[in-house]
Amino acid sequence: MRYWRFPICARRAGNTANVQVFRIFLRLRRMAPSYSAHAASRLTPYPSTMQVHMAPFESNSSSGTRCTVAVAGLGIMGSAMSANLLAAGFRVIGYDPVEDARLALAQAGGEAVASIRSLAASSDRFLLSLPTAEALLDTARELAGHAAPGSIVADASTLAHGAKQAARGILNAAGMVLLDTPVSGTGAQARRKDIVVYASGDTDAIAAYGPIFAGFARNHYDLGTFGNGMSMKLASNLLVAIHNVAAAEAILVGMRAGLAPETMVEILADGGGQSRMLEIRGPLMIARAWDVPTVKASVFDKDLALIGEAVRTLGIQTPLLDASVPVYRALMARGHRDHDTAAVFAVLEEMARG
Repeated sequence: MRYWRFPICARRAGNTANVQVFRIFLRLRRMAPSYSAHAASRLTPYPSTMQVHMAPFESNSSSGTRCTVAVAGLGIMGSAMSANLLAAGFRVIGYDPVEDARLALAQAGGEAVASIRSLAASSDRFLLSLPTAEALLDTARELAGHAAPGSIVADASTLAHGAKQAARGILNAAGMVLLDTPVSGTGAQARRKDIVVYASGDTDAIAAYGPIFAGFARNHYDLGTFGNGMSMKLASNLLVAIHNVAAAEAILVGMRAGLAPETMVEILADGGGQSRMLEIRGPLMIARAWDVPTVKASVFDKDLALIGEAVRTLGIQTPLLDASVPVYRALMARGHRDHDTAAVFAVLEEMARG
């Protein structure tokens, strides 16, 4: 059997705006490969010398399309990534337990199947966008039992390190590779193909998956050791949590001072206080348009719990995050679970009224 070796993706170092976040990432990076002794006792060791057959991407001459990507999870992010893959010429086969999500994929030009088992037989390239650790582990077991050895599974879910390590062990035992590939960006950004993939794990598998990443993301980074992707995602989401509340607070202050909100957001975005959250969620805040979520508050609440667990494990003080979390707790308590996190603006308005 011929084993294909692909060019290693260039590693890029981005500018770090927050020293605290950078310190957290470095500590998480050292922590990522380790998990509990209980979990370790149940996992198959991941051999560093394991070779996986990675076929090159070739056009399908009969259909004119590129390779098939099997997508598990067709929610806000999964559906957006699927749509961009279809637009890029990939054949997309998807599964979601929600029938409407499957119908939406079919209407967009993809193919929907009724189970993970059916999905497992459709491709050797898988993309996961799942809401819970339980869903990830169930999916990993089904793929391990029914997908082809040598398959590459990219997990774009935002989940705990331990869950990803457990899924990795399940798939590795079946001769497959799991990549840790969370994405940075909102659902609206995902629809515009304006998201970034934080990839970690087997370098050759990341390189082999590169054309698929390019089909749904603006950029992707090879962060090395499996788990570093999630460490970077947690650091990124820490900033998102703070910047989102800060944007809402700044807009509220300006409005109370008599500034026109639309003009204020435009000018702030052009100055030193600019942030992606101000750019993306500022317009939603002033329009009070958070009923259609790009990221549900309930989903981000799960992400905040992951960040909290990580910083407690690392023993790091996070005063800015600590000041922001009560706003998100109030967001959940005041009926905004299914709204966009831009609704923190409504929470701050209520607080300002006393």
